[in-house]
Amino acid sequence: MPIKVLSSLDVARTQWYHFKAIIVAGMGLFTDAYDLFCIAPVMKMISHVYYNGDSINTAVLSTSYAIALLGTATGQLVFGYLGDRVGRRRVYGLCLIIMILSSFGCGFSVCTTRRSCVMVSLGFFRFFLGLGIGGDYPLSATIMSEFANKRTRGAFIAAVFSMQGLGILVSSAVTMAVCVAFKRSGGGLEVDAAAPTEADLAWRLILMIGALPAALTFYWRMLMPETARYTALVENNIVQAAKDMQRVMSRSHISDEATTDPPPPPPPPSYKLFSRCFFRLHGRDLFAASFNWFLVDIVFYTSNLLLSHIFSHYSKKPSTAENVYDAAFEVAELGAIIAACSTIPGYWFTVYFIDKIGRVKIQIMGFFFMAVIYLVAGIPYSWYWSKHEHNNKGFMVLYGLVFFFCNFGPNTTTFIIPAEHFPARFRSTCHGISGAAGKLGAIVGTVGFLWATKKMESDDKNQIYPEVNRMRIAFLILGGVCIAGILVTYFFTKETMGRSLEENEHDQDNNAESEDEPQIVDWQSSVSTLLQTR
Repeated sequence: MPIKVLSSLDVARTQWYHFKAIIVAGMGLFTDAYDLFCIAPVMKMISHVYYNGDSINTAVLSTSYAIALLGTATGQLVFGYLGDRVGRRRVYGLCLIIMILSSFGCGFSVCTTRRSCVMVSLGFFRFFLGLGIGGDYPLSATIMSEFANKRTRGAFIAAVFSMQGLGILVSSAVTMAVCVAFKRSGGGLEVDAAAPTEADLAWRLILMIGALPAALTFYWRMLMPETARYTALVENNIVQAAKDMQRVMSRSHISDEATTDPPPPPPPPSYKLFSRCFFRLHGRDLFAASFNWFLVDIVFYTSNLLLSHIFSHYSKKPSTAENVYDAAFEVAELGAIIAACSTIPGYWFTVYFIDKIGRVKIQIMGFFFMAVIYLVAGIPYSWYWSKHEHNNKGFMVLYGLVFFFCNFGPNTTTFIIPAEHFPARFRSTCHGISGAAGKLGAIVGTVGFLWATKKMESDDKNQIYPEVNRMRIAFLILGGVCIAGILVTYFFTKETMGRSLEENEHDQDNNAESEDEPQIVDWQSSVSTLLQTR
Protein backbone atom coordinates (compact mmCIF):
# COMPACT_ATOMS: atom_id res chain seq x y z
CA MET A 1 0.00 0.00 0.00
CA PRO A 2 1.56 3.35 -1.00
CA ILE A 3 2.20 5.88 1.73
CA LYS A 4 -0.06 8.90 1.19
CA VAL A 5 2.52 11.58 1.96
CA LEU A 6 4.92 10.10 -0.61
CA SER A 7 2.18 9.76 -3.21
CA SER A 8 1.27 13.40 -2.55
CA LEU A 9 4.88 14.45 -3.12
CA ASP A 10 4.97 12.59 -6.43
CA VAL A 11 2.01 14.60 -7.80
CA ALA A 12 2.63 17.91 -6.02
CA ARG A 13 2.71 20.94 -8.27
CA THR A 14 5.92 22.94 -8.64
CA GLN A 15 6.03 25.66 -6.00
CA TRP A 16 8.32 28.21 -4.43
CA TYR A 17 9.92 25.75 -2.01
CA HIS A 18 11.30 23.68 -4.89
CA PHE A 19 13.16 26.70 -6.30
CA LYS A 20 14.43 27.64 -2.84
CA ALA A 21 15.72 24.09 -2.39
CA ILE A 22 17.50 24.28 -5.75
CA ILE A 23 19.40 27.39 -4.69
CA VAL A 24 20.21 26.15 -1.18
CA ALA A 25 21.25 22.69 -2.37
CA GLY A 26 23.15 24.06 -5.35
CA MET A 27 25.56 26.21 -3.36
CA GLY A 28 27.79 23.23 -2.64
CA LEU A 29 28.04 22.53 -6.37
CA PHE A 30 28.68 26.25 -6.92
CA THR A 31 31.64 26.10 -4.53
CA ASP A 32 32.93 22.94 -6.21
CA ALA A 33 32.95 24.55 -9.66
CA TYR A 34 34.35 27.81 -8.30
CA ASP A 35 37.31 25.97 -6.77
CA LEU A 36 37.83 23.76 -9.83
CA PHE A 37 37.99 26.65 -12.28
CA CYS A 38 39.73 29.29 -10.19
CA ILE A 39 42.62 26.99 -9.29
CA ALA A 40 44.06 27.13 -12.83
CA PRO A 41 44.57 30.94 -12.83
CA VAL A 42 45.58 30.78 -9.18
CA MET A 43 48.33 28.32 -10.09
CA LYS A 44 49.43 30.73 -12.81
CA MET A 45 49.76 33.46 -10.19
CA ILE A 46 51.58 31.16 -7.77
CA SER A 47 54.04 30.22 -10.52
CA HIS A 48 54.87 33.92 -10.96
CA VAL A 49 54.99 34.72 -7.25
CA TYR A 50 56.96 31.70 -6.02
CA TYR A 51 58.53 30.20 -9.16
CA ASN A 52 59.62 33.41 -10.95
CA GLY A 53 57.27 32.77 -13.85
CA ASP A 54 58.57 29.28 -14.56
CA SER A 55 56.20 26.33 -14.85
CA ILE A 56 55.45 24.60 -11.57
CA ASN A 57 57.12 21.22 -11.22
CA THR A 58 54.89 18.48 -12.66
CA ALA A 59 54.93 16.44 -9.46
CA VAL A 60 53.86 19.46 -7.40
CA LEU A 61 51.19 20.48 -9.88
CA SER A 62 49.67 17.02 -10.23
CA THR A 63 49.70 16.53 -6.46
CA SER A 64 47.91 19.84 -5.89
CA TYR A 65 45.13 18.81 -8.27
CA ALA A 66 44.91 15.22 -7.05
CA ILE A 67 44.76 15.99 -3.34
CA ALA A 68 41.54 18.01 -3.66
CA LEU A 69 40.00 15.26 -5.79
CA LEU A 70 41.07 12.66 -3.24
CA GLY A 71 39.38 14.71 -0.53
CA THR A 72 36.24 14.92 -2.66
CA ALA A 73 36.14 11.14 -3.15
CA THR A 74 36.64 10.60 0.58
CA GLY A 75 33.86 13.06 1.41
CA GLN A 76 31.48 11.35 -1.00
CA LEU A 77 32.04 7.99 0.64
CA VAL A 78 31.99 9.16 4.27
CA PHE A 79 29.16 11.68 4.16
CA GLY A 80 27.15 9.61 1.70
CA TYR A 81 27.17 6.79 4.24
CA LEU A 82 26.36 9.14 7.12
CA GLY A 83 23.47 10.61 5.13
CA ASP A 84 21.79 7.19 5.22
CA ARG A 85 22.74 6.41 8.79
CA VAL A 86 21.90 9.63 10.67
CA GLY A 87 19.81 11.58 8.16
CA ARG A 88 20.40 13.91 5.23
CA ARG A 89 19.70 17.13 7.10
CA ARG A 90 21.99 16.44 10.06
CA VAL A 91 25.02 15.91 7.83
CA TYR A 92 24.15 18.60 5.29
CA GLY A 93 25.09 21.57 7.46
CA LEU A 94 28.39 19.99 8.50
CA CYS A 95 29.48 19.68 4.87
CA LEU A 96 28.78 23.35 4.27
CA ILE A 97 30.74 24.39 7.37
CA ILE A 98 33.75 22.35 6.22
CA MET A 99 33.57 23.99 2.77
CA ILE A 100 33.38 27.51 4.17
CA LEU A 101 36.20 27.10 6.68
CA SER A 102 38.43 25.29 4.19
CA SER A 103 37.92 27.96 1.52
CA PHE A 104 39.05 30.62 3.95
CA GLY A 105 41.86 28.31 5.07
CA CYS A 106 43.15 28.10 1.49
CA GLY A 107 43.42 31.89 1.46
CA PHE A 108 45.27 31.89 4.78
CA SER A 109 47.81 29.27 3.66
CA VAL A 110 50.81 29.83 5.88
CA CYS A 111 54.15 31.24 4.72
CA THR A 112 54.72 34.03 2.25
CA THR A 113 58.31 33.34 1.28
CA ARG A 114 58.91 29.57 1.13
CA ARG A 115 57.05 28.04 -1.77
CA SER A 116 57.21 24.48 -0.42
CA CYS A 117 55.50 25.62 2.77
CA VAL A 118 52.80 27.45 0.80
CA MET A 119 52.05 24.48 -1.44
CA VAL A 120 51.87 22.03 1.48
CA SER A 121 49.56 24.34 3.42
CA LEU A 122 47.39 24.95 0.36
CA GLY A 123 47.19 21.22 -0.31
CA PHE A 124 46.15 20.56 3.30
CA PHE A 125 43.22 22.97 3.16
CA ARG A 126 42.24 21.88 -0.34
CA PHE A 127 41.92 18.30 0.88
CA PHE A 128 39.41 19.39 3.52
CA LEU A 129 37.67 21.63 1.00
CA GLY A 130 37.29 18.55 -1.20
CA LEU A 131 35.99 16.62 1.81
CA GLY A 132 33.13 19.09 2.28
CA ILE A 133 32.42 19.34 -1.44
CA GLY A 134 32.40 15.56 -1.74
CA GLY A 135 29.84 15.24 1.04
CA ASP A 136 27.63 17.78 -0.65
CA TYR A 137 27.34 15.75 -3.86
CA PRO A 138 25.29 12.77 -2.59
CA LEU A 139 23.34 14.83 -0.09
CA SER A 140 22.28 17.54 -2.55
CA ALA A 141 21.23 15.03 -5.19
CA THR A 142 19.40 12.81 -2.70
CA ILE A 143 17.60 15.65 -0.96
CA MET A 144 16.43 17.15 -4.23
CA SER A 145 15.28 13.80 -5.61
CA GLU A 146 13.31 13.06 -2.45
CA PHE A 147 11.62 16.47 -2.36
CA ALA A 148 10.71 16.58 -6.05
CA ASN A 149 7.65 15.24 -7.83
CA LYS A 150 8.13 12.43 -10.33
CA ARG A 151 7.12 14.56 -13.32
CA THR A 152 9.89 17.17 -12.95
CA ARG A 153 12.36 15.38 -10.66
CA GLY A 154 15.07 15.18 -13.31
CA ALA A 155 14.81 18.88 -14.10
CA PHE A 156 15.09 19.83 -10.43
CA ILE A 157 18.18 17.68 -9.83
CA ALA A 158 19.72 18.98 -13.07
CA ALA A 159 19.00 22.56 -11.94
CA VAL A 160 20.88 21.89 -8.70
CA PHE A 161 23.82 20.58 -10.69
CA SER A 162 23.63 23.54 -13.09
CA MET A 163 24.82 25.75 -10.24
CA GLN A 164 28.24 24.51 -11.28
CA GLY A 165 27.89 26.61 -14.42
CA LEU A 166 27.24 29.70 -12.34
CA GLY A 167 30.24 28.82 -10.16
CA ILE A 168 32.48 28.59 -13.23
CA LEU A 169 31.31 31.96 -14.52
CA VAL A 170 31.61 33.68 -11.14
CA SER A 171 35.08 32.25 -10.52
CA SER A 172 36.27 33.61 -13.86
CA ALA A 173 34.62 36.99 -13.27
CA VAL A 174 36.07 37.30 -9.75
CA THR A 175 39.55 36.32 -10.96
CA MET A 176 39.45 38.88 -13.78
CA ALA A 177 38.11 41.60 -11.46
CA VAL A 178 40.75 40.94 -8.81
CA CYS A 179 43.54 40.91 -11.42
CA VAL A 180 42.38 44.19 -12.95
CA ALA A 181 41.94 45.84 -9.55
CA PHE A 182 45.38 44.81 -8.27
CA LYS A 183 47.09 45.72 -11.53
CA ARG A 184 45.55 49.21 -11.53
CA SER A 185 46.24 49.79 -7.85
CA GLY A 186 49.88 48.98 -8.51
CA GLY A 187 50.08 51.48 -11.36
CA GLY A 188 50.17 48.76 -13.99
CA LEU A 189 52.90 46.26 -14.69
CA GLU A 190 55.21 46.00 -17.62
CA VAL A 191 55.46 42.78 -19.57
CA ASP A 192 58.01 40.45 -17.98
CA ALA A 193 57.90 42.45 -14.74
CA ALA A 194 58.51 40.56 -11.51
CA ALA A 195 55.45 39.72 -9.48
CA PRO A 196 54.80 42.40 -6.82
CA THR A 197 54.25 41.43 -3.21
CA GLU A 198 50.56 42.32 -3.53
CA ALA A 199 50.10 39.44 -5.98
CA ASP A 200 50.48 37.03 -3.08
CA LEU A 201 47.37 38.58 -1.57
CA ALA A 202 45.45 38.52 -4.86
CA TRP A 203 45.35 34.73 -5.32
CA ARG A 204 44.42 34.24 -1.67
CA LEU A 205 41.54 36.68 -2.04
CA ILE A 206 40.25 34.83 -5.11
CA LEU A 207 40.10 31.55 -3.18
CA MET A 208 38.35 33.05 -0.16
CA ILE A 209 35.63 34.88 -2.10
CA GLY A 210 34.27 31.52 -3.28
CA ALA A 211 33.11 30.72 0.26
CA LEU A 212 30.80 33.73 0.56
CA PRO A 213 27.76 32.47 -1.42
CA ALA A 214 27.87 29.15 0.44
CA ALA A 215 28.10 30.97 3.77
CA LEU A 216 25.06 33.09 2.92
CA THR A 217 22.91 29.97 2.42
CA PHE A 218 23.91 28.29 5.69
CA TYR A 219 20.93 29.69 7.61
CA TRP A 220 18.40 28.42 5.05
CA ARG A 221 20.11 25.04 4.86
CA MET A 222 19.67 24.62 8.60
CA LEU A 223 15.94 25.40 8.27
CA MET A 224 15.37 22.63 5.74
CA PRO A 225 13.43 19.71 7.24
CA GLU A 226 14.44 16.10 6.85
CA THR A 227 13.13 14.64 3.61
CA ALA A 228 9.77 12.90 3.88
CA ARG A 229 11.11 9.76 2.27
CA TYR A 230 13.89 9.38 4.80
CA THR A 231 11.56 10.07 7.72
CA ALA A 232 8.84 7.74 6.46
CA LEU A 233 10.85 4.90 4.94
CA VAL A 234 14.03 4.83 7.03
CA GLU A 235 12.87 6.22 10.39
CA ASN A 236 9.34 4.76 9.92
CA ASN A 237 7.68 7.98 11.14
CA ILE A 238 4.97 8.80 8.61
CA VAL A 239 3.20 11.37 10.80
CA GLN A 240 6.37 13.43 11.22
CA ALA A 241 7.09 13.18 7.51
CA ALA A 242 3.67 14.62 6.67
CA LYS A 243 4.06 17.42 9.23
CA ASP A 244 7.47 18.37 7.85
CA MET A 245 6.10 18.57 4.33
CA GLN A 246 3.10 20.62 5.42
CA ARG A 247 5.48 23.11 7.02
CA VAL A 248 7.31 23.90 3.78
CA MET A 249 4.90 22.98 0.96
CA SER A 250 1.33 23.74 -0.05
CA ARG A 251 -1.20 22.06 2.24
CA SER A 252 -3.44 21.38 -0.74
CA HIS A 253 -1.06 18.64 -1.87
CA ILE A 254 -0.16 17.18 1.54
CA SER A 255 -3.57 16.26 2.91
CA ASP A 256 -4.49 16.19 6.56
CA GLU A 257 -5.35 12.52 6.17
CA ALA A 258 -1.66 11.78 5.91
CA THR A 259 -1.09 13.04 9.46
CA THR A 260 -3.76 10.90 11.16
CA ASP A 261 -4.11 7.14 11.52
CA PRO A 262 -1.43 6.28 8.95
CA PRO A 263 -1.19 2.75 7.62
CA PRO A 264 1.79 0.81 8.89
CA PRO A 265 4.84 1.48 6.73
CA PRO A 266 6.12 -1.33 4.55
CA PRO A 267 8.86 -3.34 6.23
CA PRO A 268 12.34 -2.16 5.25
CA PRO A 269 14.38 -4.45 3.00
CA SER A 270 15.76 -7.37 4.94
CA TYR A 271 19.05 -7.36 3.07
CA LYS A 272 22.08 -5.30 4.01
CA LEU A 273 24.33 -3.05 1.98
CA PHE A 274 26.77 -5.10 -0.13
CA SER A 275 25.02 -8.35 0.70
CA ARG A 276 24.46 -10.95 -1.99
CA CYS A 277 20.83 -9.88 -2.25
CA PHE A 278 21.86 -6.23 -2.61
CA PHE A 279 24.15 -7.00 -5.53
CA ARG A 280 21.50 -9.18 -7.13
CA LEU A 281 18.95 -6.34 -6.94
CA HIS A 282 21.14 -3.27 -7.38
CA GLY A 283 24.59 -4.43 -8.47
CA ARG A 284 23.94 -3.65 -12.13
CA ASP A 285 22.72 -0.14 -11.34
CA LEU A 286 25.66 0.57 -9.04
CA PHE A 287 28.13 -0.67 -11.64
CA ALA A 288 26.56 1.42 -14.42
CA ALA A 289 26.35 4.59 -12.32
CA SER A 290 29.91 4.24 -10.98
CA PHE A 291 31.62 3.26 -14.21
CA ASN A 292 29.86 5.91 -16.31
CA TRP A 293 30.81 8.57 -13.76
CA PHE A 294 34.39 7.26 -13.80
CA LEU A 295 34.50 7.56 -17.60
CA VAL A 296 32.92 11.00 -17.88
CA ASP A 297 35.18 12.51 -15.21
CA ILE A 298 38.25 11.29 -17.08
CA VAL A 299 36.95 13.24 -20.06
CA PHE A 300 35.65 16.28 -18.16
CA TYR A 301 38.71 17.01 -16.04
CA THR A 302 41.20 16.21 -18.79
CA SER A 303 39.31 18.46 -21.21
CA ASN A 304 39.56 21.37 -18.79
CA LEU A 305 43.32 20.90 -18.46
CA LEU A 306 43.68 20.58 -22.21
CA LEU A 307 41.78 23.82 -22.68
CA SER A 308 44.30 26.10 -21.01
CA HIS A 309 47.24 24.48 -22.81
CA ILE A 310 45.50 24.61 -26.19
CA PHE A 311 44.75 28.27 -25.61
CA SER A 312 48.37 29.01 -24.76
CA HIS A 313 49.26 27.52 -28.16
CA TYR A 314 46.42 29.43 -29.83
CA SER A 315 47.46 32.79 -28.35
CA LYS A 316 51.01 32.28 -29.69
CA LYS A 317 52.48 34.18 -26.77
CA PRO A 318 55.64 32.98 -25.07
CA SER A 319 54.92 32.01 -21.49
CA THR A 320 57.39 34.62 -20.24
CA ALA A 321 55.86 37.50 -22.20
CA GLU A 322 53.22 38.28 -19.58
CA ASN A 323 53.04 39.59 -16.06
CA VAL A 324 51.38 37.83 -13.15
CA TYR A 325 47.99 39.51 -13.54
CA ASP A 326 47.78 39.18 -17.32
CA ALA A 327 48.66 35.48 -17.12
CA ALA A 328 45.83 34.76 -14.69
CA PHE A 329 43.43 37.09 -16.50
CA GLU A 330 43.84 35.25 -19.83
CA VAL A 331 43.11 31.85 -18.28
CA ALA A 332 40.06 33.20 -16.45
CA GLU A 333 38.82 34.99 -19.57
CA LEU A 334 38.95 31.75 -21.53
CA GLY A 335 37.02 29.99 -18.78
CA ALA A 336 34.33 32.68 -18.84
CA ILE A 337 33.93 32.43 -22.62
CA ILE A 338 33.59 28.64 -22.53
CA ALA A 339 31.17 28.84 -19.59
CA ALA A 340 28.93 31.42 -21.25
CA CYS A 341 28.95 29.86 -24.72
CA SER A 342 29.09 26.12 -24.02
CA THR A 343 28.94 25.00 -20.41
CA ILE A 344 25.93 26.89 -19.06
CA PRO A 345 23.78 26.32 -22.20
CA GLY A 346 24.59 22.61 -21.91
CA TYR A 347 23.37 22.50 -18.31
CA TRP A 348 20.10 24.23 -19.12
CA PHE A 349 19.44 22.16 -22.22
CA THR A 350 19.54 19.19 -19.85
CA VAL A 351 17.19 20.91 -17.41
CA TYR A 352 14.68 21.45 -20.22
CA PHE A 353 14.94 18.07 -21.97
CA ILE A 354 15.74 15.62 -19.14
CA ASP A 355 12.09 14.84 -18.39
CA LYS A 356 11.10 14.85 -22.06
CA ILE A 357 13.85 12.74 -23.66
CA GLY A 358 15.02 10.72 -20.69
CA ARG A 359 18.30 10.20 -18.87
CA VAL A 360 19.63 7.29 -20.92
CA LYS A 361 19.10 8.90 -24.33
CA ILE A 362 20.72 12.16 -23.23
CA GLN A 363 23.68 10.30 -21.75
CA ILE A 364 24.24 8.23 -24.89
CA MET A 365 23.84 11.32 -27.09
CA GLY A 366 26.39 13.29 -25.05
CA PHE A 367 28.96 10.50 -25.12
CA PHE A 368 28.39 10.02 -28.86
CA PHE A 369 28.91 13.64 -29.89
CA MET A 370 31.93 14.02 -27.62
CA ALA A 371 33.47 10.92 -29.21
CA VAL A 372 32.84 12.36 -32.68
CA ILE A 373 34.37 15.72 -31.73
CA TYR A 374 37.48 14.15 -30.21
CA LEU A 375 38.05 11.97 -33.25
CA VAL A 376 37.39 14.81 -35.72
CA ALA A 377 39.66 17.14 -33.74
CA GLY A 378 42.34 14.59 -32.91
CA ILE A 379 43.03 12.80 -36.19
CA PRO A 380 43.87 15.97 -38.21
CA TYR A 381 45.18 17.84 -35.14
CA SER A 382 48.29 19.22 -36.86
CA TRP A 383 46.20 20.58 -39.74
CA TYR A 384 44.22 22.80 -37.38
CA TRP A 385 47.42 24.40 -36.16
CA SER A 386 48.86 25.04 -39.60
CA LYS A 387 49.68 28.50 -40.87
CA HIS A 388 46.06 29.24 -41.77
CA GLU A 389 44.52 31.18 -38.92
CA HIS A 390 40.95 30.11 -39.71
CA ASN A 391 41.90 26.52 -38.97
CA ASN A 392 42.77 27.06 -35.33
CA LYS A 393 39.73 29.30 -34.82
CA GLY A 394 37.55 26.51 -36.13
CA PHE A 395 39.32 24.11 -33.79
CA MET A 396 38.53 26.29 -30.76
CA VAL A 397 34.84 26.40 -31.76
CA LEU A 398 34.82 22.64 -32.26
CA TYR A 399 36.52 22.06 -28.93
CA GLY A 400 34.01 24.30 -27.18
CA LEU A 401 31.27 21.89 -28.26
CA VAL A 402 32.87 19.23 -26.05
CA PHE A 403 31.78 21.20 -22.98
CA PHE A 404 28.27 21.70 -24.35
CA PHE A 405 27.67 17.99 -24.98
CA CYS A 406 29.44 17.00 -21.78
CA ASN A 407 26.92 18.99 -19.76
CA PHE A 408 24.00 18.31 -22.11
CA GLY A 409 24.94 14.72 -21.57
CA PRO A 410 26.80 12.47 -19.13
CA ASN A 411 28.31 15.07 -16.81
CA THR A 412 24.80 15.97 -15.64
CA THR A 413 23.02 12.63 -16.03
CA THR A 414 25.64 10.75 -13.99
CA PHE A 415 24.74 13.09 -11.12
CA ILE A 416 21.01 12.43 -11.53
CA ILE A 417 20.77 8.68 -12.11
CA PRO A 418 22.30 7.43 -8.81
CA ALA A 419 19.82 9.60 -6.89
CA GLU A 420 16.88 7.74 -8.45
CA HIS A 421 17.81 4.06 -8.62
CA PHE A 422 18.41 2.89 -5.08
CA PRO A 423 16.22 2.34 -1.98
CA ALA A 424 15.93 5.24 0.46
CA ARG A 425 18.11 3.60 3.11
CA PHE A 426 20.97 3.09 0.60
CA ARG A 427 20.42 6.05 -1.73
CA SER A 428 22.95 8.53 -0.36
CA THR A 429 25.60 5.83 0.15
CA CYS A 430 25.28 4.50 -3.41
CA HIS A 431 25.36 8.02 -4.84
CA GLY A 432 28.54 8.65 -2.86
CA ILE A 433 30.12 5.45 -4.19
CA SER A 434 29.26 6.43 -7.76
CA GLY A 435 30.66 9.92 -7.26
CA ALA A 436 33.85 8.61 -5.64
CA ALA A 437 34.39 6.39 -8.68
CA GLY A 438 34.02 9.53 -10.78
CA LYS A 439 36.67 11.37 -8.78
CA LEU A 440 38.98 8.40 -9.21
CA GLY A 441 38.50 8.91 -12.94
CA ALA A 442 39.23 12.61 -12.47
CA ILE A 443 42.52 11.77 -10.74
CA VAL A 444 43.43 9.36 -13.54
CA GLY A 445 42.65 11.98 -16.18
CA THR A 446 44.29 14.91 -14.42
CA VAL A 447 47.51 13.28 -13.24
CA GLY A 448 47.80 11.16 -16.37
CA PHE A 449 47.46 14.19 -18.62
CA LEU A 450 49.99 16.29 -16.72
CA TRP A 451 52.61 13.57 -16.89
CA ALA A 452 51.81 12.46 -20.43
CA THR A 453 52.21 15.98 -21.81
CA LYS A 454 55.36 16.86 -19.89
CA LYS A 455 57.92 18.10 -22.38
CA MET A 456 61.17 16.29 -21.74
CA GLU A 457 64.01 18.44 -22.97
CA SER A 458 67.42 18.96 -21.59
CA ASP A 459 66.92 22.67 -20.97
CA ASP A 460 63.54 22.41 -19.25
CA LYS A 461 62.34 19.05 -18.00
CA ASN A 462 59.15 20.25 -16.38
CA GLN A 463 57.52 22.40 -19.03
CA ILE A 464 53.96 21.35 -19.86
CA TYR A 465 53.24 21.91 -23.54
CA PRO A 466 50.74 20.50 -26.09
CA GLU A 467 53.08 18.62 -28.39
CA VAL A 468 51.19 17.63 -31.53
CA ASN A 469 51.68 13.86 -31.40
CA ARG A 470 50.90 13.59 -27.72
CA MET A 471 47.85 15.80 -28.04
CA ARG A 472 46.58 13.71 -30.93
CA ILE A 473 46.96 10.57 -28.83
CA ALA A 474 45.18 12.26 -25.90
CA PHE A 475 42.24 13.19 -28.12
CA LEU A 476 41.96 9.67 -29.52
CA ILE A 477 42.08 8.14 -26.04
CA LEU A 478 39.32 10.50 -24.86
CA GLY A 479 37.26 9.53 -27.90
CA GLY A 480 37.71 5.87 -26.96
CA VAL A 481 36.62 6.61 -23.37
CA CYS A 482 33.42 8.22 -24.71
CA ILE A 483 32.71 5.16 -26.88
CA ALA A 484 33.09 2.98 -23.78
CA GLY A 485 30.56 5.25 -22.05
CA ILE A 486 28.07 4.69 -24.88
CA LEU A 487 28.37 0.91 -24.51
CA VAL A 488 28.06 0.88 -20.71
CA THR A 489 25.05 3.20 -20.82
CA TYR A 490 23.29 1.22 -23.54
CA PHE A 491 23.75 -2.21 -21.97
CA PHE A 492 23.57 -1.47 -18.24
CA THR A 493 21.76 1.82 -17.47
CA LYS A 494 18.02 1.76 -16.79
CA GLU A 495 15.64 4.63 -17.53
CA THR A 496 13.93 6.30 -14.55
CA MET A 497 12.02 9.13 -16.24
CA GLY A 498 8.42 9.67 -15.10
CA ARG A 499 8.52 7.07 -12.35
CA SER A 500 8.45 7.55 -8.60
CA LEU A 501 11.47 6.52 -6.56
CA GLU A 502 9.41 3.77 -4.94
CA GLU A 503 8.32 2.41 -8.32
CA ASN A 504 11.96 2.08 -9.38
CA GLU A 505 12.76 0.21 -6.18
CA HIS A 506 9.73 -2.11 -6.32
CA ASP A 507 10.35 -2.97 -9.97
CA GLN A 508 13.84 -4.11 -9.10
CA ASP A 509 12.49 -6.29 -6.27
CA ASN A 510 9.79 -7.76 -8.52
CA ASN A 511 12.25 -8.43 -11.32
CA ALA A 512 14.51 -10.26 -8.91
CA GLU A 513 11.58 -12.37 -7.67
CA SER A 514 10.50 -13.19 -11.22
CA GLU A 515 14.04 -14.30 -12.02
CA ASP A 516 13.95 -16.70 -9.09
CA GLU A 517 10.54 -18.25 -9.84
CA PRO A 518 11.46 -20.05 -13.07
CA GLN A 519 14.38 -21.66 -11.28
CA ILE A 520 11.98 -23.15 -8.69
CA VAL A 521 9.52 -24.35 -11.34
CA ASP A 522 12.28 -25.88 -13.43
CA TRP A 523 13.69 -27.68 -10.38
CA GLN A 524 10.28 -29.11 -9.44
CA SER A 525 9.47 -30.23 -12.98
CA SER A 526 12.85 -31.85 -13.40
CA VAL A 527 12.39 -33.83 -10.17
CA SER A 528 8.91 -35.05 -11.22
CA THR A 529 10.22 -36.02 -14.64
CA LEU A 530 13.05 -37.96 -13.06
CA LEU A 531 10.62 -39.89 -10.79
CA GLN A 532 8.33 -40.76 -13.72
CA THR A 533 11.19 -42.15 -15.76
CA ARG A 534 12.20 -44.35 -12.85
